[in-house]
Amino acid sequence: MLSLAVPALAVLAAEPLYLLVDTAVVGHLGSVSLAGLAIGGSVFALTALLFNFLAYGTTGRAARWHGLGRRDAAIAEGVQASWLAVGIGVAVVFLIQILAGPLTRVLGGGSTPAQAAAEQWLRIAVLGAPFILLTLAGNGWMRGIQDTARPFRYVLFANGLSAVLCPVLVYPVGLGLPGSAIANVVAQVVGGLLFLRAVSRAGVSLRPDRSVLLAQLRVGRDLAVRTVAFQVCFLSAAGVAARMGVAQVGAHQIGLQLFFFLALVLDAFAIAAQSLVGESLGAGRVDQARATAWRVTLYGAAGGLLAGAVLLAGNTAIPGIFSPDEAVLDQARSLWWWLVLMQPLAGVVFALDGVLMGAGDVAYLRTLTLLAAVVGFLPLSLMAIPLDLGLGGIWAGLTLFITLRLAGTVWRVHSGRWAVVGAQA
Repeated sequence: MLSLAVPALAVLAAEPLYLLVDTAVVGHLGSVSLAGLAIGGSVFALTALLFNFLAYGTTGRAARWHGLGRRDAAIAEGVQASWLAVGIGVAVVFLIQILAGPLTRVLGGGSTPAQAAAEQWLRIAVLGAPFILLTLAGNGWMRGIQDTARPFRYVLFANGLSAVLCPVLVYPVGLGLPGSAIANVVAQVVGGLLFLRAVSRAGVSLRPDRSVLLAQLRVGRDLAVRTVAFQVCFLSAAGVAARMGVAQVGAHQIGLQLFFFLALVLDAFAIAAQSLVGESLGAGRVDQARATAWRVTLYGAAGGLLAGAVLLAGNTAIPGIFSPDEAVLDQARSLWWWLVLMQPLAGVVFALDGVLMGAGDVAYLRTLTLLAAVVGFLPLSLMAIPLDLGLGGIWAGLTLFITLRLAGTVWRVHSGRWAVVGAQA
């Protein structure tokens, strides 16, 4: 598990770590640019998250074939996922170019300086969408065959290049916020092409296979609905924060990027669990799959406690990295304790999500996430302004969302209903 989780951690952390660097660089341009990045980034994040079934769904399917000793069939899952990535990515580029203005105006509360900055950033950043999705597909099939070394090298190189370009383009070159978007696109193009080269050289047929494509889309349907529930929560929270003021949305952006960064760091054990659980169930080893599930729960809890302790110790220093604006820092303090509290809970939730995804139990995860969003997150976040709860109200809703998902995943894993053996779940 550790041999899979450590390289996966580096891959998962690379993108949000770059986004944290990006937030810090843009934050020193001023609160309007930071708010623009927050609004535009919230829309763009939907691309990777809505279609993350290209990674998570592919991992479980490829891992089952790997458990049966069918490496060719496991890699073929990656070929078909790559076809889906290109088709969906091109469609996303055209769609966002049409809707960039209306979407940022809805989230930004009208035509404001922050909204104009968000629209400008988004139109550039979305050009990297097909390459983001190729990267997701590549990560999916490589994790399924338990190859986490190559994704680590590819992502490290691409994001390292972009991390150097971002401050250069924003400041010495003088492009400002658009320089941040260009640096994003460079990283995405380089990463996507590296994964495309890997699958094209794997020695399997590169032709589209209708039956596999349809099977992946069925898995993708449930995972996409689950992701929409996430995004409705996060986009509504960004919209509520934007209506509170520029300082609030800037602080919310800092908190949200830290949350995403830590979520993906904690997800490293979940990635290992997906691969190991899928392989075990494919080979018919149910006891091994169950042992992996409870072991990853302990690792997730320990990781969450460590993340919470780091945030607690850095409650004054960490927000100052991202913005010198006192109003933004003051607002960040109102959400900080919720961010600390949720980490141990989130560590277990993310780990068990990986177990159930590896088992192909995505329909249950879909239903649970919808329920937690409707009952937990949305009521508190949408009432934050009428009840004068401030950013704390939004983040209390996120904590309740995590808590409800924790209860649901623990019950499901304990029930054993997810442990279906064979090539397909």
